[in-house]
Amino acid sequence: MSQDPAVDPGVPPSGPGCVECDAAGGWWFHLRRCAACGHIGCCDDSPARHAGAHHRATGHPVIRSYEPGETWFWNYATDELYDTGPDLAPPAAHPADQPVPGPAGRVPPDWARTLR
Repeated sequence: MSQDPAVDPGVPPSGPGCVECDAAGGWWFHLRRCAACGHIGCCDDSPARHAGAHHRATGHPVIRSYEPGETWFWNYATDELYDTGPDLAPPAAHPADQPVPGPAGRVPPDWARTLR
């Protein structure tokens, strides 16, 4: 990924989990990080799809996986996947002891049936 104005490497993530799911007591499948502002949202396979909603609300097109060991980026505007990109402000992922799906204690027993 070349130098992209939609990526600000100095902005830290908003926290360890999906901002909106945490506020509502919800849960997520995987987490995504906005490369422009650091917003952490749940992936588009999660019930609430907050990462995609954040893109539509803000116009911020580039996200990065917020899963341990993953370094890929996705550009919603161009539907392009990048295997890697610039280093972003730490942390690079949610805490390793946070379960997937998560967070602990809020995932329903039939969670797999609710994925999109």
